[in-house]
Amino acid sequence: MDSVNNSQAFDDFSRAKRRAHFNSFFNTLQWKNSDLLSLYEVTKIIKPKKETYLGMQTIPVDKIIGSEGRYRDFSSAFLPKKEMLRSRWASIDVARMEDVILPPISVYSLGGNYFVRDGNHRVSVAKSMGTEYIDAEVVELDSQIPLEPGMTLKQIKSRAVEYERNMFISQYNPTYLPMDEIKFTSPGSYPEMVNHILVHKYYINQNRKDEISFEEAAKSWYKNVYEPIIKEVRKDNLLSNFPGESEADLYMWLVRRWDEKKRQKKDASIEETVSEAKKETAKGRLKRYIKKFLDFFSKN
Repeated sequence: MDSVNNSQAFDDFSRAKRRAHFNSFFNTLQWKNSDLLSLYEVTKIIKPKKETYLGMQTIPVDKIIGSEGRYRDFSSAFLPKKEMLRSRWASIDVARMEDVILPPISVYSLGGNYFVRDGNHRVSVAKSMGTEYIDAEVVELDSQIPLEPGMTLKQIKSRAVEYERNMFISQYNPTYLPMDEIKFTSPGSYPEMVNHILVHKYYINQNRKDEISFEEAAKSWYKNVYEPIIKEVRKDNLLSNFPGESEADLYMWLVRRWDEKKRQKKDASIEETVSEAKKETAKGRLKRYIKKFLDFFSKN
């Protein structure tokens, strides 16, 4: 390794690492997340159903927004965060300066952007040096939810929920339900709600000769299942223990909790479930406030 290029590469790494720390500091001041996206966390939200091998391609470096396994080692701008990366990072930078042809990186394509499977250091050097394109072996994960550089997991989650809501409205045209009231914030909730309605429909049809429609079942589900639970939530002001959540979120959480209680005690009521949930979450909330209070004074 040429000593001049080696020294330059180590300087390049130091500058990139300082930029990562500065960006992290300023992002913290602006309440922005400076972490690189984790493929695992994103796919937990989006849930792709299949993958397709696309082969070798030249892809835009600025479309690489996350990593499969090294997301803790680099910032959201793919700058190195840890000193242990120096040697490998610098060797890649020297290869760049000496025009050494490196093997292509390996990526997943998801929602129009890319997550690194192999070649994280090469991507970091490319981003740091302003390289526009890089050769990559691409495997595409199917997704109907578009992603953009700079998105946080919270924003991706919100987009997934919006997509599921629009799909539900498009498929069922639920003008018979107060959709302005039924708003979830967690991915998977709208499909789960459909399942609740279908189960409700099944039990109603057991006592009838003619099968009721999805619309009739949805109206009955809202009146006899959803609305009574929400009334209990409002009566006990349970939502105050769940900042950032909606009434619909609490409905879903309480139904799951109620099902668990009924497995232990068949005559468990929703009123009992809500009352216990309020006591438990109120204690948890108090503990969180005390911890924040103690943490604040321990730092001052």
